[in-house]
Amino acid sequence: MIKNEKIPNFLNSREENIPMELKWDTGDIFHSIKEWEKTLTDIHHKISMIKSLSLTWCDSAKEMFGFLSLISIIEKEILKLYSYAALNSDTKMDESKYISMKGDIQKITVELNESLSFMEKDIIRSGEKKIKSYMDKEPDLKDYSMLFKSVLRRKKHILSGKAAKISALTALFSDTSQKTSSILNNLEIPSPEIVLSNKDRIILNWTSYEKFRGSANRSDRKKVMKKFWKNHSGFRNTHAALLDGEMKKNYFNSKSKNYSSSLEASLFPNGIDTKVYHLLIKSVKENLAPLHRYLDLKKRLLGLKKLKYEDLYASSIIDVNEKIYSYKEGTGLIKKAMEPLGDEYIELLSNGFSGNWVDIYPNKYKISGAYSNGMIKEIHPFVLMNYNGKFSSVSTLAHEMGHALHSWYSNNNQPFPKAEYPIFLAEIASTFNENLLVRYMIKNETDELMRMFILDKYIEGFRTTLYRQTMFAEFELEMNSHIEKGGTLTADWLDEKYIELTREYYGHKTGILDVDEYIANEWSAIPHFYYNFYVYQYSTGIIASGILAEHVFNGGREEKEKYINFLKSGNSDYPLNILKKTGVDLTDPDSFKIVFQNFDRLVNELEMISIPTSPNFLLS
Repeated sequence: MIKNEKIPNFLNSREENIPMELKWDTGDIFHSIKEWEKTLTDIHHKISMIKSLSLTWCDSAKEMFGFLSLISIIEKEILKLYSYAALNSDTKMDESKYISMKGDIQKITVELNESLSFMEKDIIRSGEKKIKSYMDKEPDLKDYSMLFKSVLRRKKHILSGKAAKISALTALFSDTSQKTSSILNNLEIPSPEIVLSNKDRIILNWTSYEKFRGSANRSDRKKVMKKFWKNHSGFRNTHAALLDGEMKKNYFNSKSKNYSSSLEASLFPNGIDTKVYHLLIKSVKENLAPLHRYLDLKKRLLGLKKLKYEDLYASSIIDVNEKIYSYKEGTGLIKKAMEPLGDEYIELLSNGFSGNWVDIYPNKYKISGAYSNGMIKEIHPFVLMNYNGKFSSVSTLAHEMGHALHSWYSNNNQPFPKAEYPIFLAEIASTFNENLLVRYMIKNETDELMRMFILDKYIEGFRTTLYRQTMFAEFELEMNSHIEKGGTLTADWLDEKYIELTREYYGHKTGILDVDEYIANEWSAIPHFYYNFYVYQYSTGIIASGILAEHVFNGGREEKEKYINFLKSGNSDYPLNILKKTGVDLTDPDSFKIVFQNFDRLVNELEMISIPTSPNFLLS
């Protein structure tokens, strides 16, 4: 924690001892655990009604709407129950009752899914013509039009009867590999001890690794990275077995539901053509030159003759006296930066910052990191922060508020069945806000070193979000393809494939970045490989947000309205169609060009500032 008078220190405080204006209020969801427990009991009762209603729910428009309305009520209450338990658990990690409450919600969700295993087949039997006539008779049924469209589109992939029930029950253990990997990485792999150049002795756990891999001292960051991954490699065979099981689970699910591949099984339900995935990888690999330009610039800024993998996380700007922004200053910067989006957006931001949406500072038993929870339609979003006053923390707050306002706009402009936007769209609003924030800071920051520092931070974030995540996406595709061809994921196969891709993306053979063998085991610590083709959406998200930011920043009222309408869209259409309405077509290779051009422009701008400013700069 930064010792600064602008940032209050609650590291030794319990959540209940922190002033109310500095944290979220879960009382907005339930006033007490007793009220939570009563709602849970009521949900069990409502789920018990499903069996009798299931017999006739397709017999008329009125019965269909009544049945689906009941399901919506149940799902809304489950989201409230889960959010209350999760938010409290994350700020009071020492209180096991909230962990138990989350377990109760997992069980009731499985119970609900199992009890609804008949539903998709009934929709298919009813058919498009009958359902359309029902929507004409009962217009409110149109709130469920995306449900009907999605089910009818997937009809050849939907299981029926006993098979559907069995598939629903697999949720009880389908996350076993993911949970085991998380326990290994975060709890059970012993943390080695190392001595830094200043004689400090540290325990090299995840927190200290992430801190010291970016050390300004090159010998320290090299020692930290080599020691950490050498220690980690002692568990490589266990991690390989877990990933092998995870990919085979994906393969089982795809084959049991008649998909041609695990990739298609993951993308098809949201209407994403697998060509988008392959186009992303192809476009990024064809545009590695801007990344390599940045890495060459980083080498010169650091005063190095050769850039190595352990230099990646060190700041290129080593002489900056980094500013600390109070929470009030940070939120003020964000509001200024978002002015291109109009008065309503700024007002909503202000409400969020001052209305118990945000749990701001770290406390003794609070989870690390940051996230936004906007699942509850009738209540405002909740944002978890561990605000420390650094610019990266201001940027993270802008990112999470992007998620929060995306949820707010969606929840307030779409009916509940269409309010939850798909993951494919989730990272657009967040990275859009980061883009506008950096544009504002580069224009208004007067300290040249700080301006360089902010620009470098943003470029580095772009590297990790677009290039690194696309590399992960290709690695994930290779793992699944290997399983589909009858292979087994061994530690040796995973090491070889990972080091091959890492060296390709970072220009190892052409002397851009030297990637040592010890990094081959890095795959074992990437939790997203257990999320079933999730990571590519970080890349498509930052591409879409970059295009939209360019439209809004350089456009006028029409461009702003298109973006706000995007935030309002929720799940009212398939995500690619929603994006096309804003002018972003991720099936068109030309759409990607503007993002790579802007990345190259930012690298060029950093270089132009750096030449007269950085004392370590080496001319090429």
